Amino acid sequence: MTGTNYLTGAEAMVRMLEAHGVKHMFGLCGDTTLPFYDALARMDHGIQHILTRDERHAAYMADGYARVTGKPGVCEGPSGGGATYILPGVVEASESSVPILAITTDVATTSRGKYPLTELDQAALFKPLAKWNASLDDASRLPAMVRAAFRAMTTGTPGATHLALPFDTQKGPVDEAEVWADARHRSYPAERAGPDLDAIEAAADILAKAKSAVIVCGGGPVLSGAEEALHRVATLLDIPVATTVSGQGSIAETDPLALGVVGSNGGVPATRAVVDQADVVIFVGCRAGSVTTERWRSPGRDATIIHVDSDPMVIGANYQTEVAICADARLALEALARSLEKRRGLPGFGGAVQARAAWEAKLAAFAPLAASRDTPIRPEAVMAALADILDDDAIVVADPGTPCPYFSAHYRWRKPGRHFITNRAHGALGYSLGAAMGAHVGRPSVKTLSVMGDGSFGFTCGEFETMVRHKMPITSIVFSNSVFGWIKAGQDAGFGQRYYNVDFNRTDHAAVASAFGVKSWTVKDPDDLRKALKQAVEHDGPTLVDIHSQQLHEAAAPVSEWVA
Repeated sequence: MTGTNYLTGAEAMVRMLEAHGVKHMFGLCGDTTLPFYDALARMDHGIQHILTRDERHAAYMADGYARVTGKPGVCEGPSGGGATYILPGVVEASESSVPILAITTDVATTSRGKYPLTELDQAALFKPLAKWNASLDDASRLPAMVRAAFRAMTTGTPGATHLALPFDTQKGPVDEAEVWADARHRSYPAERAGPDLDAIEAAADILAKAKSAVIVCGGGPVLSGAEEALHRVATLLDIPVATTVSGQGSIAETDPLALGVVGSNGGVPATRAVVDQADVVIFVGCRAGSVTTERWRSPGRDATIIHVDSDPMVIGANYQTEVAICADARLALEALARSLEKRRGLPGFGGAVQARAAWEAKLAAFAPLAASRDTPIRPEAVMAALADILDDDAIVVADPGTPCPYFSAHYRWRKPGRHFITNRAHGALGYSLGAAMGAHVGRPSVKTLSVMGDGSFGFTCGEFETMVRHKMPITSIVFSNSVFGWIKAGQDAGFGQRYYNVDFNRTDHAAVASAFGVKSWTVKDPDDLRKALKQAVEHDGPTLVDIHSQQLHEAAAPVSEWVA
């Protein structure tokens, strides 16, 4: 063994993260984490560890960070309750194709089966819910397993991975020569898969003969950086480009070809009509799920479907598909653009005309509501004020309740790229604050907003302490209406207005946030709204605006169906 240098498992983990370019990590301490934290304290590594107030938000922070940086997010937590708390963030990231690595430290392998405190079969817990998952029971295998986690996270369809790190592994020996990283897996998507060129030509043939067509973009184009390639294809065909909620940013919504969001959450009749009349629909990086397609009714079953996705299991899952292009969205769209550019006499689908008409119809309905001086305040008034106040580069992170449909339908994103984040996979309340903090850490030069309902506020308010401790100039907006609004709207629409266990007392959210050190405002009068929002956005520290707003079931929410 002479001449071999060894690290402890905890030290090797730090070096492996460093080798993969990790600069930030989010997490919470615990008994089983002590060797890992001690290594972080002793070593020179350049990783900033941000202590959170619970593990769920550590994972949400890693998620938001990954979405805006193009690099995997890293979170960590202890065994037992820490592992169960971090799980919701892992599930959301994995189902949203966002690469995060969750490290959960664990009891020693030698203690298993002896009823040690916090014993839990972590590998079994995470197995069905993460893209890749392992327990590091052998210290000598730690570097290879970490490399495998980063490889799994960043290649193919990105997703979340999990590594359990037992206490004795953290102390075990690791050969320092094994500590290295593949630079290709420091960012995503890595090792992109190109398209079958025969499939590209088949798609181009269909488009050349089509009478009307529309592109529907899910989250794939933004994840793959396909915005420019998408624009090339759209311009060649004068084709309208719609997005899902997650696909916002695939194209600037001020672009003449941008139709806006379609589907039951954020779509409106004018955008739905464009999809319904198309004889060819191109899904790009989109699962064609229940919300996007209004429960598989829009587009109809007679449309010819071209489907582009990096996951072969998505293609054809919901619609009979004429052309399947299993590839990275950017590479597929670039190839399609090249094919179309070689052809003469391409059809024009009148995308700019259709998009303009849809926006005019949408704005005609929106404008009087946005100008209303009704109380409680209409959410449309908040959208109009923010559209005037926020810079084009601002990031808005919205919880899935009241904020999501309004931003999806009415806030017009003026630049392509990642400016809007929401948790569309599982829709857990309390996501936006943590994800906004991660987004701020990843892109600190722009303004970041966290927008939530008051139901979500109750899930998440402890993290205001983290925000204040790190002096993050994030503006939080609370739609305060004393209800779990989406569920009450469902009871209103589909269950005979039998409202059961959805209403709760109003909290003084501004007072709570102020107690943490957040500069806060309460707004009840629409005439005070714009001034308060402007002051909050321009303040150089954490701020919160508590807006007394309409309940969803009483509002003109852009939601076509509350409950199926």
